[in-house]
Amino acid sequence: MYFAGVKETSAPVIAVSVVSILLGGLPTLKKGWIALRTFTLNINFLMTVAIIGGAVIGAWPEIALVTFLFGLAELIEAKALDRARNAVKGLMAMAPDEASVKQPDGSWKLTRAGEVPVGGIVQVKPGERLALDGVVVAGESSVNQAPVTGESVPVDKKAGDKVFAGTINESGVLEFRTTGGKDQTTLAKIIRTVQEAQGSRAPTQRFVDNFARVYTPVVCVAAVLVAVVPWLAFGQPFYPWLYKALVLLVIACPCALVISTPVTVVSGLTAAARRGILIKGGVHLENGRKLKVVALDKTGTITEGKPRVTDVQPIGATSKDEVLRIAASLDALSQHPVALAVVAAWNGERASVANFKSLTGRGVEGRIDGKGYFVGNHRLAEERKVCSPEVEAVLSQFELQGKTAVVVASASTVLGVIAVADTPRDSSVEAIKSLHHLGVKTLMLSGDNQTTASAIAKAVGIDEARGGMLPEDKLAEIERLLQEHGNTVGMVGDGVNDAPALAKSTIGFAMGAAGTDTALETADVALMQDDLRGLPEFVLLSRHAGAILTQNIALAIGIKGVFFGLALGGVATMWMAVVADVGASLLVVGNGLRTLRVAHSRSHAKAS
Repeated sequence: MYFAGVKETSAPVIAVSVVSILLGGLPTLKKGWIALRTFTLNINFLMTVAIIGGAVIGAWPEIALVTFLFGLAELIEAKALDRARNAVKGLMAMAPDEASVKQPDGSWKLTRAGEVPVGGIVQVKPGERLALDGVVVAGESSVNQAPVTGESVPVDKKAGDKVFAGTINESGVLEFRTTGGKDQTTLAKIIRTVQEAQGSRAPTQRFVDNFARVYTPVVCVAAVLVAVVPWLAFGQPFYPWLYKALVLLVIACPCALVISTPVTVVSGLTAAARRGILIKGGVHLENGRKLKVVALDKTGTITEGKPRVTDVQPIGATSKDEVLRIAASLDALSQHPVALAVVAAWNGERASVANFKSLTGRGVEGRIDGKGYFVGNHRLAEERKVCSPEVEAVLSQFELQGKTAVVVASASTVLGVIAVADTPRDSSVEAIKSLHHLGVKTLMLSGDNQTTASAIAKAVGIDEARGGMLPEDKLAEIERLLQEHGNTVGMVGDGVNDAPALAKSTIGFAMGAAGTDTALETADVALMQDDLRGLPEFVLLSRHAGAILTQNIALAIGIKGVFFGLALGGVATMWMAVVADVGASLLVVGNGLRTLRVAHSRSHAKAS
């Protein structure tokens, strides 16, 4: 009607404008009224003042359009955040609500997942999703674990293997014993952790919030000056300058700036979760791009973590079987991977052990048949002063081969040396190469001797290696790196023995965290599968998210700056201001959501 020539202050134009304002902007006006009463300088305050001012000067068509477009922008922003959050919520639908549970009479009955008892036997057929976590007790199959670990290749499962809720059984029938309730599954923990992470504010988001807190009052004061100073000081007409002030207020609405960070951070956290990388807050997503050096534990991180005995070398008159029997008897009370390998290598009967003691980072000791023995590394043998030239020669031989050598000895005599080999993962070589392509230095921290540590480091391409490291030594090394490189140091470990170093580093990464409570709690970032290639993927994702955050802030502030100039020059109108504001919001939302669409490919890290 206005473009057709009807006056903007005529009754028909005012009537339809009021209807438009009520239909499109009632929520904004309600929030704005609260903001006016409490004098809270927020977006709704600015919009409400602009609408009231526009009505006073009779710009009814423009304030109707302002209200409609602002309401549309709010809706788009809400939908964008919902889309990012729903990507995480979609994980919840991956675990079915029912499971086939074995009954006392041997039959199977569909039962609600929340009602399945811990320890109950559940059957899952080919093509079905698992409703709960558990351990396989019968059957063999391949299981697609992508929803939990991000692995694209199905994993073979047999009796004794762990299985996770939300994963898909692909071939044979499996029966597994549940290890927790519906709310205790690894998938449920992932969802909770990501949702909690979304609530934490990233550094850029804190900057934006602080900026908006100062920016809004400054703009309000500037608008008042624009409206009043030309009128009072220079005798200019009041209404044209009031109009310019109102346009300034509309332009000033920091919608795009405020929405730019959360939509990008939530998208980044969700994209990472889809890859089996669990990030426990926007601060870690942002800090990942700053990493300059990463320290890595050896056993279970760079290597398979499943060593096996390769050599048993007796010293003196003791037989191989006796050396292995004593070592296996003592190591049976330890959970260290090397100890487990020694125990697995002995098939005979183990001796009973008294006064057992674990020597952190060194080995174990105890009494067998009333006599004291210990099984430990080179360092412990030197501390106990039992190293002879013959023992040193055997240790050096094994260590030069990159094997872990353990000494089996009584209080005064070495009985033999056992060599254990833990081969590097194939994925470790690729991951280290990708980190180097990204400009990240690598350092291995190992409890093994320096020779073994250097051999493994050389095999996978790691820049430096430190051997003979106790937990406190690893912590001290991380502190040194922080002093040398600043707040740009990452640490990768198993989340248990390396907890002090993980906690001290800028970002702590837990390897193979699926189903491990300690790893999920200790680390800042949990790599849900035993694959180091998730580390360069995380760095790439962090850099991608960081670039988008910078772009969004530049877009939001840049567009505002251009239209501020146009408004003060009398060129910009109110509807142009709102179109610019909506356009900026759409740009930053669309740009932020690009993080969700980052291709899931290991080759990205290599290409970079």
